[in-house]
Amino acid sequence: MADCIFCRLAADPAFRTVHRDDRVMAFDDIDPKAPVHVLVVPLEHVESVREMEDPGLLAALFTAAHAVASQRGVSESGYRLVFNVGPDAGQTVHHAHLHLLAGRHLTWPPG
Repeated sequence: MADCIFCRLAADPAFRTVHRDDRVMAFDDIDPKAPVHVLVVPLEHVESVREMEDPGLLAALFTAAHAVASQRGVSESGYRLVFNVGPDAGQTVHHAHLHLLAGRHLTWPPG
């Protein structure tokens, strides 16, 4: 989708990612909410996780997130995985993406 920022980033071979495979990519959030804040994004355009019909793609997002958590050294101390779905949840980019947050004590409730 030409007007989608995540689709443009996925198509850019020079874009700096922390993980990339044949289905997803991961990169540091430009407005981090924790010391480790990585977005895991499908390479194909899917508006929201609500529209995600391929369970294999969902599994690829989680698998990549776990790999990045290990790479960043937070797999043992803990991390949070979050999908924002729709405007009330704070979804501002309409391309499904999974937030990986870690590197500090995360409080609850989050919002």
